[in-house]
This record gives sequence, structure tokens and C-alpha cells, in this order.
Amino acid sequence: MKRLILAGGIAGALALMGAPAMATNDDIIKVQATGDVATTMDALETAVTGIGATVFARVDHSGGAKNVGLELDPSQLLIFGNPKMGALAMQDDPLAGLFLPLKVLVYRDGAGQVWMAYEDPKETLDDLGGVPQDAEYIKKMTGALGKLTAKAAGG
Repeated sequence: MKRLILAGGIAGALALMGAPAMATNDDIIKVQATGDVATTMDALETAVTGIGATVFARVDHSGGAKNVGLELDPSQLLIFGNPKMGALAMQDDPLAGLFLPLKVLVYRDGAGQVWMAYEDPKETLDDLGGVPQDAEYIKKMTGALGKLTAKAAGG
């Protein structure tokens, strides 16, 4: 069941406001989008459901901040997955469940540019002793995230 969640709270809002406009962490992959946050998120959600993956939630960070009297530039998170891949990772190491399902953040930075950002599955799961670095499901997750964000990027 898909739910829209308004993420609020001062801690969450402050964490987002403190994030750098350009991620320097190699674990984060950013894709520039041509549309606004809502349009890009709609396109991403359509792409995700189009490949048969399950959308678990769409989190509206800026809406949650507004509900507690704070302002954030538009920012939404899509949480989605495919148990055919995720369950394989969790069979290898149950702690993979800390990083799954997959997530893509769509946000507008301080310069007005819209981005999609996600963690590189290989880098995210590499500290887990039971997950082989050459696992086929990691390649599939990485490929899916790349294709889905490219499709949603527009232009």
C-alpha cells in the first residue's frame, strides 16, 4: 500500500537544511532533472511502477516542515523496491534490510536546480560481511536506479 508521508520535526528539517548543494560523497549519485520536484517525482514514480516495482511511500519533507512552521525548498523521497532483489541481499546478510528498500530523493537546491539523489547500492552494502561485492542483485539494483532516474530526469 502506497502512502504519502509528511516528514516533519525540527531534527529532520535541520538535517536537510544542512546538506550541501553538491554531494562530495562518492556513495551518493546525483542526477540533474529538468522539471520541478513534483513533476520529476511523478515521472520517477511512474517509471518505478512501470517496471513492476512496489512503491512503499512517497515522503514530502518540505510538506512536513511546513506543518511545523518551518520552510524547506521542495524535497520528496520515494521509497520503493522489488522483493526479488532485496530478499536475495537479505538472505546473504539480514542487515541489508537496514538499507532496503531503495530510496531516491528529489529536491531543489538553493540555486533552484532540481536533482535526484540516491545511494550507490554497491557502496551502501559493501560494509556488510555477507553481501558479495559481485552479487548480481547489486548490479541489477544499480542498473535500475540509473535507468529510472535517467527516465525521470526529462530533457
